[in-house]
Amino acid sequence: MLGLRRSRHRITTALAVFGLLVTGAAVQTAGAAPAQAATPHRVLFDNAHAETAGNADWIISTSQPDPLGQDSSPSAETDWTGALSSWGVALQKTGDYSLKTLPSGASLTYGGSAATDLKNFDELVLPEPNTLFTTAEKTAIMTFVNNGGGLFMISDHTGADRNNDGYDAVEIFNDLMTTNSVDSTDPFGFSVDSLSIGSDHPSAVTDSTSAVLHGSFGTVTKSLIASGTTATLKPADNPAVKGLLYRTGYSGNTGAFFATSTFGSGRVAFWGDSSPIDDGTGQSGNTLYDGWNDSGATNAALALNATEWLAGASGSGGGGGTCTAAQLLANPGFESGSTSWSASSGVITTDTGEAARTGSYKAWLNGYGSAHTDTLSQSVTVPSGCSATLSFHLHVDTAETTTSTAYDTLKAQVLNSSGTVLSTLATYSNLNAASGYTQRTFALGTAYAGQTVTIKFTGTEGSMLQTSFVIDDTALNVS
Repeated sequence: MLGLRRSRHRITTALAVFGLLVTGAAVQTAGAAPAQAATPHRVLFDNAHAETAGNADWIISTSQPDPLGQDSSPSAETDWTGALSSWGVALQKTGDYSLKTLPSGASLTYGGSAATDLKNFDELVLPEPNTLFTTAEKTAIMTFVNNGGGLFMISDHTGADRNNDGYDAVEIFNDLMTTNSVDSTDPFGFSVDSLSIGSDHPSAVTDSTSAVLHGSFGTVTKSLIASGTTATLKPADNPAVKGLLYRTGYSGNTGAFFATSTFGSGRVAFWGDSSPIDDGTGQSGNTLYDGWNDSGATNAALALNATEWLAGASGSGGGGGTCTAAQLLANPGFESGSTSWSASSGVITTDTGEAARTGSYKAWLNGYGSAHTDTLSQSVTVPSGCSATLSFHLHVDTAETTTSTAYDTLKAQVLNSSGTVLSTLATYSNLNAASGYTQRTFALGTAYAGQTVTIKFTGTEGSMLQTSFVIDDTALNVS
């Protein structure tokens, strides 16, 4: 039934502003989030994608999967063999970490029975992979992060194809983010640049709240480029993305040498060069460089703080801490009329011209068949330490017959407390018309934890032929 409703009776009052946020396109979820261990924090280092090809030796120990097989109580980085042994030993000595390596010949999985399955870890470190991830591996990685895991992506310069298979880390990471079955619409809000930057000491931004720059392992001031690359940030796709260290002369959305983001309930970090994690020691025959102890940088603090943040160990700077699971929206199904919502006249209604999904009330934007704008909103505070997910059910009904032109639109936008649009979550139109309701889900992550944020639905209708955007059963779940 077409929802033309020029003369219908409608119920509304104006109250607060509907608030939430989101990282971008809707994402698919699969399974429950991996259980977060209090201590130790479980970190898996990847060595199944040619991380030791050529002169690389990106392993914490030659004993794999368990580095403790080489030395169960290491006191010096030489007690474990590998160019990442300084990193591994530093974590092991805290007593707060359980470290494992995915050995060569294995595959990344999520939800399987293997001891190295990602479901058993809080964080995955990808130290300059040199072979493409399979379709199944990309699904595993993205699902792991979406469900609460931490992902550490360490790249190298373009052309660093150490095993001569035609792919370098730049291409492999961009392939992961753009060709996967979970979310290929710029899920992390950045892309890796095809660059080969010879040398630089990128500087940290001023951000006293960042647990990566100011963590329990020290304060980060500079890092190191010894043939590396950067990332281009796209906050319109994921407002959680942040550049923390920048190539000299760059700022904002370009030249980010170290960046963080969130996806679903998980966290992501990107580093543009493998030289900073190289401790200069490793297996015989490799030509290595000690970037870990570079006197002009603070690479060790950066690697260790980021590991802590990604594993969920830190209490600030992007969602650390505890969270009580809850649904935060007041009157989420509109059954108390306009209570706790702000809406245009007549939007929240029991009018039978369009059916509610459940109960009697719903929010019906537009449907007049003439130039018209409707809005719907509510404000909410996301508690500190919480990861949030926004969902709502949407029915689009139209009299438009075109299959190619969006004449009437509904925008879901993130606003700050001043009313400034931070991001457009999605735009629906008469082209999305279908029978019944479709649930729309947006993974908000932890980027807005501790903040009062706003999402506003705005329906805009053209001068001819009605389109109705009907919303019901909203939710903002945090955990």
